[in-house]
Parts: sequence; structure tokens; C-alpha cells
Amino acid sequence: MKFNKLFTLLSLLLYTCVSIAQLQNNNTLNTPQDISKDFEDYKNTYYLADELASFNPETGQGTIKYLRYNFATRQAFNNMLSKLTPSIANEFPSTEYAVSPELPFSVEFISDRTIRIKTSSGPQFKKQETSLMLVDGVAKDARNLWTYSKVSEGHKYTSSKGSVLITEKPWHVYIYDASGKLLTSTLHLDDVKSTYTPVTPFSFVRRAEDYSRSMDAVFSMSPEEKIFGCGESFTQFNKRGQKVILWTDDANGVQNETMYKPIPFYMSSRGYGVFMHHSTPITVDFGKYFNAANSMMIGDDEADLFVFIGEPKDILDEYTDLTGKPEMPPLWSFGFWMSRITYFSEQEGRDIATNLRKHKIPSDVIHFDTGWFETDWRCNYEFSKNRFDDPAKMIADMKADGFNVCLWQLPYFTPKNTLFNEIIEKGLAVKDKKGNIPYEDATLDFTNPKTIAWYQEKIASLLKLGVGVIKVDFGEAGPASGIYSNGKTGFYEHNLYPLRYNKAVAEITKEVTGNSIIWARSTWAGSQRYPLHWGGDAATTNTAMASTLRGGLSLGLSGFSFWSHDVGGFTTKSPEDVYRRWTPFGMLTSHVRSHGEPPTEPWEYSKAFLSGFRDADNMRYKLMPYIYAQAKHASENGLPMLRALFVEYPNDPGAWLVDDQYLFGSDMLVAPLFENVTERKVYLPDGKWIDYQTGKVYNKGWHTIKAGAIPIIALVKDGTVIPHIKLAQSTKDMDWSKIELKVYTADTTEAKGYLYLPNDSELHELILDKKDSGFVLKNNPVSEKTSFKITN
Repeated sequence: MKFNKLFTLLSLLLYTCVSIAQLQNNNTLNTPQDISKDFEDYKNTYYLADELASFNPETGQGTIKYLRYNFATRQAFNNMLSKLTPSIANEFPSTEYAVSPELPFSVEFISDRTIRIKTSSGPQFKKQETSLMLVDGVAKDARNLWTYSKVSEGHKYTSSKGSVLITEKPWHVYIYDASGKLLTSTLHLDDVKSTYTPVTPFSFVRRAEDYSRSMDAVFSMSPEEKIFGCGESFTQFNKRGQKVILWTDDANGVQNETMYKPIPFYMSSRGYGVFMHHSTPITVDFGKYFNAANSMMIGDDEADLFVFIGEPKDILDEYTDLTGKPEMPPLWSFGFWMSRITYFSEQEGRDIATNLRKHKIPSDVIHFDTGWFETDWRCNYEFSKNRFDDPAKMIADMKADGFNVCLWQLPYFTPKNTLFNEIIEKGLAVKDKKGNIPYEDATLDFTNPKTIAWYQEKIASLLKLGVGVIKVDFGEAGPASGIYSNGKTGFYEHNLYPLRYNKAVAEITKEVTGNSIIWARSTWAGSQRYPLHWGGDAATTNTAMASTLRGGLSLGLSGFSFWSHDVGGFTTKSPEDVYRRWTPFGMLTSHVRSHGEPPTEPWEYSKAFLSGFRDADNMRYKLMPYIYAQAKHASENGLPMLRALFVEYPNDPGAWLVDDQYLFGSDMLVAPLFENVTERKVYLPDGKWIDYQTGKVYNKGWHTIKAGAIPIIALVKDGTVIPHIKLAQSTKDMDWSKIELKVYTADTTEAKGYLYLPNDSELHELILDKKDSGFVLKNNPVSEKTSFKITN
């Protein structure tokens, strides 16, 4: 009876905690900063880009003349209207300041597909710095790949992939593909004179309150155009018609508009992508206010935009060439990760390891979350001496049994933390304007080299103990009002905080262990260089499961190859039915972890559930050669492992409409069950598809398909060879010298696939030809290492 009362009380407390989260748009601590209101304020002054005042075609540099406007009102039959009206100068003395300033503009060429457009709202006196978001800190110059010609409208540059036309009066930048199709262009006031809607064209705003300036890079949108990306966004997949705020936030779930992982990058179905090379708050209105205008409201006083021409694969390859491709994570990371909130002791961890092997649940990682310290959540990088007798031996024993250990930590330190005073005394935390700290917690300042050295020493001591990977939790609350060691404010550093945090852990992990791997929640542009990231605190519901997939697809379209999620959901004990269907979805993701409120261990549910979980896990481990090879291919090409259909099928209109299915790598199509059903409607792109579980063949189009014994629908593209390996309980025990090549064909006489072996430096393509009733391998590129058994 006492236990039941205690359980009820704990459940009530848990429910209360889960119910408390940040309200949006209420001006409380760390509310995402929406700067769009600055572009609607009657007090502010607006400078509209009007004409090209000067231009040097050899350097691509010139100036734009801006005309001054203000918003004015007009009442019409009890309806108050607004309009931009020309404005006179309001500065004194009037002889000292330009009414219509002429300000810098440039166009650069980074590759034959990538154009860089820069504008400024004023002179730039700051020193030029390398960019944390770009590979090697700079963008290369490929102007030699473009040919210049003077045309009647102005200036034209052409490459094999497209062209750029810069007109003089009115000023425009038009971007075309190689066929001459207009992809997008800057908007001038003349372009929107035919509408009553007061549309602000390409411009900048000068705030009345402090004279700070921000750019509004406004481009055209076509009637049929769709927009994707912007990071791990949980709202509707197609961002057309949405206003997206790019500000890192502890989203407290996966079913609202704020994001753990915003990325200032998107791609269009029109055939182009855009990277907004900024860390300030950004709000993008993708035709929400006016459906023909894409308004990129950038907090910075400059606009620095990279525009990519091509199909989705081309765009992702170009974007990740610029901002970085991920290193290949270690093989063991692709195994199953067992976790919960939280394992509190060495004995509990050892029991989990024993039970995983006892119940034959293949697994490679055991994660200790917030409870491995002396006090739960109080991160001081030391195992509790009361509950962990010998951490080094525990880790060594687990590794011998095929388990790597993952440890949770975070970059915030409460006043009761044993490290708090040291952090303050050494000046390692972000400060406020007075020199104190902005929050009650001390927040590590990763712009300070001394902080990075201190922090990496703490992380290194754990890695040297044998820990395999560090969970890089939180990171979304870099103080917006803070003053950072590099002299910048949180306005510029808040969004960079996750990138600096990811980088610090990834680099010390690579240095100590040789592996480039973290397990992180927050990101910014460039974080994809430091795999891997997981999807935040999902509810244990069908809608949260579906939203999790949308977020993963969206992040994949933002340059991230590797992504995971909490299988079964996070916030409460997962209902068995939800967990049962979520499990194979997790197993067919680049990385897979069960994590959340206990219990998460499959043996804590029914025998039928345990058996089903084992079957799904076994499927993943047998598929490991496919997963590993596809991961290598994805990392080399900037492609997501969890892939929107249109990435592989850009010419299939139906593929652009689907957000509840995905391609797992290039050749497997996966449709999870988001309700307690045994079948669902599935859209199949061009070609024929073979059910992975039943062997049934389907043509392109819509079908109602029954799930197999494992509650998920998975199909293989016709003409594909999927390498399989003999089941093992960990990747450490896999025998890569014997691989089974399973051929999936309906009409084709040739099958292709990839193979990537551990400790190999090269990804190999396997090609098989039909011979009699079977298939034969054209050549064996790994004949000295591996033999093949071919089945079909």
C-alpha cells in the first residue's frame, strides 16, 4: 500500500513537471527572438534598395543606392491601411548624413553552382574574421568558372550550371538555371506596385530606439514553389506559407514551432537553395504575409547569402562542401543504444548489460544519463563514489562484452555544484553587462580558449577512463543578454553556442579516442561536421512519433547525415502499443536509442513485446553492412540517411508531397505505422518496389500495404542488392569475412549496391548481373577480405 501511494505521488510530480514548459511569444527568459516586428514598426525608417550606383564586373563589387521610406496610415471605410511612403531626412545637421545612401554590394562565385551575394546597411569597421560556420573559416573563390558579359539590362555571369543577371535600374539580382529558367530574384518596390498589400522589398531597417540596422533580403516566389529545411522543424514539412524563427531553443517537445536545431538554410522545389550566413536572430517569412515574397529578415546589419543552383542532391552537396561534411562515425555507434532516465549505479548498469545479453537483444551502447554523479543532475564529471565502486573496471568489463559507455553532461552549473566557484573565479562563464553572470547558473563561455581547455580536460579524463561517447545535452540557452569573452553579445553568440559546444566535445573525443562522435541535442549551421544529433524530448504519442519523423526529414534537408530519436518517446512511460510501432522506425534510422522515463527496457514489457523488439533489433543488426555502407555514402555526399523521397526522385511530383515516409539510405523505402493499425497508404516513386518482409512487388503510385511480422512497411527498390551479415549480439562480434548479398529484382537484370568494410578507406559499388535463375557478381573488389553468398 505504501509503495502504491509513493508511486502515485511520484507520478503526480512527474506529470506536473512534464506539463510545465515555456510559453511562446511571452517575453520570458530565452523566448525565441522574432525580429520581424522591427520590420513592421511605424517608428522605424526603411531603406529600399533602388538602383545599382556603381559596379566593377571584374571584382563583382559595387554599391546600391537606397531610398528612404516610412510607414504611413490611411483610413478607408473604417479600415486602417498601411503604406510605405517616401521620407525626408530627419538628421541634424542635414549636411552630414546621406538621405539616400550608397552602400556596398558584391557578388562572388564559390563554385559553378554557388553564388555569394553580400549587401551592407552601413560601413563595416570590424576586422574581417574567419567564420566558424564555414570549412576552414572561408569560402573559396571560383570566379574562373563563370563568364562575364555586358548586357543591355546590366551585367551577366554564366557558368555551365546557371547564370546571374544584375540589372542597374531598378536593381535586381536574377538567378537562372542552365536552361534559362528563372529560379528567383530580388524584389524591388516596382515589382509589388500592382498589389494593395504593403510589401517591403529588398531593404534594411534602421530602428528608432537605438539606430541599429538589420537587413531584409526579399526574393520572389513562384506559384508552385515549395520550401524545405530550416533545421529540425516540427511544423508542416513544406515551409511555404509559414514564418520560421531561427533561434536555438529548448523546445520542450517535438510538436511546436520552436527548435532545438534551427539551421539558416533551406531549399526550394524550384531548383535552388539558400544559406543565410549569419548567427543573429533570423525570421523568414516564406510567403506567409504575402505569398509571392520570401522575406529573410536578418538581425545582422549585413546580408550574406549563398545561393545554390541544382536538384536537391546537388544543393546538399554544395552546402556541405561549404559548411562541412560529417566524418564517418565508428561502427559500434550504429548498434542499439540502451538508456533511460536514468541508471543510478554501477550495479544497475551491469544488470542492464547482463539482461541485454540474457534476452538476446543485440546492443552496443549503455548510456548513463543524469544519475551517475553524487547528486542527480549536478554535473561535476565525477562518478558517485557511493554507487560506482570501480568505474574504470565497469567500463572495461562492458567493453569486453561489446558495450561502449555513454555519459550525460551539460554546460550549465548550478550554485551548489562543486565546480561553480572555480568556474566563476577563473572567469570561465558568460558574463552580463556588469561583469556578473546573467543566470543563476554559470554557463560555460566557449568563446574563451581557457574555458575550452578547462572543459576539454574534464571530458578527456572520462574518455581516458574508457568512456566511448559523451552526450552533449542542452546548449540552447547561451545567454542572449550575455557578454562573451570574444567581446560579442548574445545577439551574435546565442545561435553559435551549440556549434561551439559540439565542436569542443567532438574535437577532444577525436583526440583521445580517435572517433568523431558525440550525442548532441542542439545545433547551428556547421554542427553536421560533428555527428551525431538526436531529436529531443518527444511525447509518448502517435502524433509525437509522426512529428519526430517530420523533424528528422527537415534536419536531413539541412545538411545532416546522421540523426536519431528517443524510441518510444521520452516524457512518460511509453504505452506498449506506441513503443511497439516506434521500435522498427528507430531501427531503420541512422542511429537508434531507447531512452526516456522508465521503463524503457524491452523485458519490462510483455513477452510479445520483448519478442517483437528482438525481431526488429535483429533486422537492424543483419542489415548492418547496408547501414554502414549507406552511412559512408551519405557522409561523403552530404546526404541524409533518413531521406525525403524527393531527394532521390526530384522529377516525381508526388515525392514532394510526402512527409510520413522516408528513404533509409538510397534503396529502402520505409513507412512507419503512426496508429494502431496493420496497414496504411504508402506512396511509391518511379519504378517497382519489393516488400522487404513479404517479397510482394508493387508499381509506382499509391497503395494500401499491410505491415509484415515486424510492424513497419519497408520496401526495396527494384534492381538493388542489400548486403546482410550473420546476426551477432554486438558489432564487435560481427564476421565481415562472410557477407550475404540479397538481390531484390522484379524486371531488372542488373542489381547494384554499396559495401563498406570496417577499417577500409574506400566505399565499393557492387554490380550483379542476372544469369539463368540467379545473379552473379561482376567483380569482387574485396576478394582478399570477404566472400559472398548471393541469394534472390
